[in-house]
Amino acid sequence: MIPQLVTVRYRRSDGRWLRLFVPVLPVLLVLSPLLLLAVLAGLVACRMFRVSPMGALRGVGRLLWALPGARFEIDDGQLAVLVSVR
Repeated sequence: MIPQLVTVRYRRSDGRWLRLFVPVLPVLLVLSPLLLLAVLAGLVACRMFRVSPMGALRGVGRLLWALPGARFEIDDGQLAVLVSVR
C-alpha cells in the first residue's frame, strides 16, 4: 500500500509546534509531469551505471511499500522536525 498522508511537525523558535498534513495522492498528481522526467533520468542513470532497470524499480517499490508507519525525527537544539508517514 502506498502512503496516504505525511504529517510534518516543525518546532518554531518560540517553542510552539507547527503541524502540516500533506496528502500524498494530490501532491503526486500535481507533480506527475516531474515524475515522468525523474523516471527518464532514472533510466539514463541505470544505463550509465549498468544497473538493471527492473531491479532498480523493484527496489524503489519495496522502499515505498515500507514507508507507511515510518517516523523520522531530527532534533538539533533550536531545530526540531518530525515526519510521520501514514
